[in-house]
Amino acid sequence: MNKNILYLGLVSFFTDFATAMINPILPIFVVLYLHEGMDKLGFIVAIATFFSYALRLLSGYISDRYGVVKPLVVAGYAISAISKPLIGFADGYRSVAFLRALERTGKALRSAPKDALLAYFGKEKMMGRTFGFHKTLDIAGELFGTLFLFWILWQFGKSEEVVRTIFFATAIPGLLGLVLVILFVEDVKKKKKVQRFHLTSRDKAVIQELLFYFFFLFFFFSDAFFTMEAKSVGISVTWIPLLFVLSTLAQTATSYLSGICIDRFGTSRVLLLAYTFGLIAQGLLFAQCTLCTWIAYIFLGLFSVFSLNANRSYIAQNAENRASVYGVFYAGIALFGALGAVVTGFLWQHFSMNTALMFSMGGICTLWLIYVARTALGTT
Repeated sequence: MNKNILYLGLVSFFTDFATAMINPILPIFVVLYLHEGMDKLGFIVAIATFFSYALRLLSGYISDRYGVVKPLVVAGYAISAISKPLIGFADGYRSVAFLRALERTGKALRSAPKDALLAYFGKEKMMGRTFGFHKTLDIAGELFGTLFLFWILWQFGKSEEVVRTIFFATAIPGLLGLVLVILFVEDVKKKKKVQRFHLTSRDKAVIQELLFYFFFLFFFFSDAFFTMEAKSVGISVTWIPLLFVLSTLAQTATSYLSGICIDRFGTSRVLLLAYTFGLIAQGLLFAQCTLCTWIAYIFLGLFSVFSLNANRSYIAQNAENRASVYGVFYAGIALFGALGAVVTGFLWQHFSMNTALMFSMGGICTLWLIYVARTALGTT
């Protein structure tokens, strides 16, 4: 295996290690320590979601058109490494939203060019192993970062001072990843090529099918709202990182299995299974009991990995201009995920958590029934 693939995997390990130290406790920090409402949390989630996905289309286009690869990757990791610890200085939802958007911009900036580096250094007949190896280190960083966060909360408590210190501490793994990508990862040979954004009738048909997934994400709770529901049923802040560990383990254990299912049974049936997992996860939250919430995180992980793998495979199998359609796919996730977070946060803050849950369950149940009918009729 090319050494650059190993270095890129280690870069992702340390970067996701730092990210995992923030994600489980950021909603708690905003609502409990900054005393902001759930609508403000929804705004932060919306901004982060939009910047995380929407800009990937632009960075991929710049990388392809002008042959700029490693500089975009380095810039992306640098922005993320610097912005994460600065959240420790935040004094309100606006500063958190700005820094979170900045951090997600770094992720969006590096994602497509990083994949281009992996594809460049990987062997043609070993692309699956190349991306699989990288994804393994990616998930490993997330897992160990979450476990490290749990250990810190367990040893030092969950005060505001501890939480802010955790944010500051993300500078260490973040800078380690940045140093690795600057010093050890090589750039591709410069090759300028013109690439236009063009969609054929087949591409448009694929995008039309993806709309169903976008609407499902609009109604589905984001990780932040899963976290606040867990807090509302009495799960301690100290134990919340372990919920994310459960979700990550579920994804790790079933990611390859989902690929086998897609190849054997087709994307439509696997998507139906994914939407069923999502329905169960949201329904378990609706039950509002501690055990149900723990189980809900397992189904959250199952929904995430099965739905993403199935949709990506569907694009690969049916789209003619895959890069363009993948760009639309990420942009759709950004738009609908952001709008859903704003609506959920508003309903939770100005009405109640039950209202937000009922809105989500109503939309998801309706979409699930429609998809079951379409699958049975063979129209997907």
